[in-house]
Amino acid sequence: MAQKRLFTGLQPSGKLHIGNYFGALKPTVELFGDHDGLIMIADYHALTSLRRPEQLRANTVDVVGDYLAAGIDPSKAIIFKQSDVQEHTELAWIFDCLVSVPFLMQAHAYKDKVAKGIEANAGLFTYPMLMAADILLYDTDVVPVGEDQRQHVEYAREAAAKFNLAFGPTFKEPAELIQKEIAVVPGTDGKKMSKSYGNTIPLFAPTADITAAIVNIVTDSTGERPENVYAIHKLFKSDADLEPLYAANKNNYKALKEALIADMEVCFGPMRQRRASITEDQIKQVLADGAQKARALASAKMADVRKKIGVSL
Repeated sequence: MAQKRLFTGLQPSGKLHIGNYFGALKPTVELFGDHDGLIMIADYHALTSLRRPEQLRANTVDVVGDYLAAGIDPSKAIIFKQSDVQEHTELAWIFDCLVSVPFLMQAHAYKDKVAKGIEANAGLFTYPMLMAADILLYDTDVVPVGEDQRQHVEYAREAAAKFNLAFGPTFKEPAELIQKEIAVVPGTDGKKMSKSYGNTIPLFAPTADITAAIVNIVTDSTGERPENVYAIHKLFKSDADLEPLYAANKNNYKALKEALIADMEVCFGPMRQRRASITEDQIKQVLADGAQKARALASAKMADVRKKIGVSL
């Protein structure tokens, strides 16, 4: 029985944090045992908010190194940059021509910007169709996403259905894969961990930086335990392990944060050592190899698409 093909992507918009690890890296490493797949560094998507070329280049290298350190085997997964496969933007334009403006206006990222009074650029507005192209180019079966990203896969299915209706069966309609227990990783303030909220705990930063982030976790002195600390700690240990610890250190938030720091070090210390050993040349070679493999798949798919829409003579 053929393995299902998995597709996942991550924007190189900054240093990765533990929310990225539990929400994307760790599940991806585990899923690649049962799936073929592709890991895309979404550098074109990053342009909706990032305007510093050198930072984008550095972030891209960092993200790939982090995936490798987390356990992704580039001999089993195709790791590539979105910008290295031009078929992504070509297919996104075709999908843009099939969907309506009101349909795109329902996208959460666009609505959030408007609700906050922030002007959304056209790239953010059409973002869902570029993401649909990312997913559908590779006959993807399953896309691991957080609960708050379910809509991205729904938009991909809608784009596939519209194209298939207009031009004949071409694209698979992928399924989302949501692991409920890690769908949303809490940040240091209790909200979803996100770089945009400034509430992250870095993944591969020096121990001092990680310690500082944990020390700054917001605590509530009115309860029996610091819920924000406990919510993050549950990522590393079970309730059965944590409840005696928190009962024994009721109101001793310093001791509980120190225990969280120690448990994080057990989990991430070996990864941090692996990350330090990976060179930039190794990362660039992984991306070059991945681009070649991804282009082969994408170009074959687009040859079929071009023929069906009538641009191939």
